[in-house]
Order: sequence, then C-alpha cells, then structure tokens
Amino acid sequence: EWGEGVVKRGEPLSATPPTELASVLKTPADFAGKTVKTEGVVAKACSKKGCWMELQTAAGEGGMRVSFKDYAFFVPLDAAGSKAVIEGTVEVKTLSKEDAAHLEGEGAKIGRNAKGEPQELAFVASGVELTRAN
Repeated sequence: EWGEGVVKRGEPLSATPPTELASVLKTPADFAGKTVKTEGVVAKACSKKGCWMELQTAAGEGGMRVSFKDYAFFVPLDAAGSKAVIEGTVEVKTLSKEDAAHLEGEGAKIGRNAKGEPQELAFVASGVELTRAN
C-alpha cells in the first residue's frame, strides 16, 4: 500500500506553498471556510477503516482532526507517524454531545469552547499525500 513510501489519496495537491499548521491551530477562525494547504505529522488514524486522522505539528503540539471530502477516500490504518501534506477546507463547528462521545470513543481528542460545548476544529481534506517516516 505504501509503494515508494508515499501514499496519495483524493485530488492532486496544488502548487500552493503550505500554511504553517501552528498558524491554523492558533487562529482557526481566520481560515474557516477557506481552502488551505498545510502539513504535519499524523498522530493517529481511525483504527476501524482509516476514515479520519489527527494531524499535529512536527513538534507534536496541538492537533486537528482531518476527515476526507465526501468520504471518497481513506488513509492506511498504520498512517500514524507519517508526514502528511493535506489540502482542503477548515471548519470550526460545535458538536452534539453524542457526536463528541462517538469521536472520543474512537480515540479523538475534542476541545470545549467557553460555554463548555464540545467544539472541533475540523479539516475536510480533498487531497492527502502521506510520506512514511523512515
């Protein structure tokens, strides 16, 4: 599945230089609804079918859950530890208690907003390129 150590899923990435993941994590509202290309390290992937992954900065700080546009593609279950370049849309959304509990049950970390509601910075990727860490 890893071929030359690289896995490409979804649409090809544009030539746009990536935005620092730390910037997206720090001020997600600035990027909400926009198409963004960013990169980081896969902290974990959905263990059931690779239908989401959690991306962190290279320093292992912060993190955001990445899902895949229209569930059109999945990532390898052993994607954790690989370097990822992703392109897609940033979303900031408030989750229901049920959705939050479901995601936390799959191992996702969900933050809370000032009112204590489960809130998620979500990234809907249209294209993903993973490089296996050696």
